Amino acid sequence: MGSHPNTLPSPTTPAGREGLHRLLTAPDHAVIALDFDGTLAPIVADPDRARAHEGAVPALRSLGPLVRSVAVITGRPAPVAVRNGGFAGVPGLEHLVVLGHYGAERWDARTGTLTAPDPHPGVAAVRAELPAVLDSAGVRQGAWIEEKGHAVAVHTRRADDPQAAFDALRTPLAALASRHGLIVEPGRMVLELRPPGMDKGVALTRYLKETDAAAVLYAGDDLGDIPAFAAVEKLRSGGFPGLLVCSGSTEVTELAERSDLVVDGPAGVVALLASLAAAIRTP
Repeated sequence: MGSHPNTLPSPTTPAGREGLHRLLTAPDHAVIALDFDGTLAPIVADPDRARAHEGAVPALRSLGPLVRSVAVITGRPAPVAVRNGGFAGVPGLEHLVVLGHYGAERWDARTGTLTAPDPHPGVAAVRAELPAVLDSAGVRQGAWIEEKGHAVAVHTRRADDPQAAFDALRTPLAALASRHGLIVEPGRMVLELRPPGMDKGVALTRYLKETDAAAVLYAGDDLGDIPAFAAVEKLRSGGFPGLLVCSGSTEVTELAERSDLVVDGPAGVVALLASLAAAIRTP
């Protein structure tokens, strides 16, 4: 760790420093878990156009073989994250797993296989009613509906006043979700309607148990990442080392306040991953 003082930042908390120390000294027992949008890929107005930072795949190829596993945990369908990340068929990414729909879907780079459950029936019902709800809220022109298979999301970033549109939709979308047995997950100018029991904290905890990990780094940028932060905080209270990284967002201050390390968006995350790989290789 001392060989890379200029490239490997120091966590601001004792728990974070302990987490980093364990990652560096026992990497083969560590899981690197990462959100996708805003963490590996810059946020863009059209989510379909989101692509991983150009340095993400090289950094993951460098770090992946040195650790127990790398998991991308995202609210997107796993195949979409795989496509937008450029993860498929890349030599050296065999240690990568993509947990899509908050862990409901799973894509394994080693085999290229996808496993997914049947969609919740409430998702189809919500999808059918959404246009009328948006019309009633007066934001039909400014809102954009993203089909996510096991969930559906309404984005307001393209609206003339994104925050006003977001605020106008919170109550009617919560009522719509409740009628069909779903919940609403708010994010950065997006409201996602999805089945309960699906969150990144549940997905992360299960994956750490499955892989018999002994340390974790989790990096995220949005409200949907808070359950994963809470899961790591709970694990740390029981002596399980973890490092919490915020992919610097001024839109979600709670995540930055709860993190051990704040980096400058996806470029900062990529630089951190590359620095970790270099530090592990040359302790």
